[in-house]
Amino acid sequence: MGKIDIQKEIIFKTARSSGKGGQNVNKVETMVEGYFHVADSKILSETQRETVLQKLNNRITAEGYLLVKSQAARTQLSNKQLVIKKINELINQSLIKPRKRIASTPSKASKEKRIEQKKLKSQVKDRRKKVNIHTD
Repeated sequence: MGKIDIQKEIIFKTARSSGKGGQNVNKVETMVEGYFHVADSKILSETQRETVLQKLNNRITAEGYLLVKSQAARTQLSNKQLVIKKINELINQSLIKPRKRIASTPSKASKEKRIEQKKLKSQVKDRRKKVNIHTD
């Protein structure tokens, strides 16, 4: 399955960013918030929407929006690109299906080794018992 690009469905909001930038921080809205409404997505299929909602439920707001913020860069454009990249990565990672684990059976040698270890442990514990000298 190819990677999904949901850039067209992301809603952007800007705000003043904290951090480095000097007077630029006080004047320019460089922080970018990206909102993606999972349930209303036209790019994702029904099963993909359910999978994303299930796997990213801790990142999705009560209104159903996947929210990602970025204020790492000093420009609004680069923060916007970071938001797009983060949302696309989150969506694509949530759609990867994990491989099923195939249970292996223990080999004959490992079974024999385990039984031998049990016997040795049993002998050690037997030696710890008190010796009864007065036997009838």
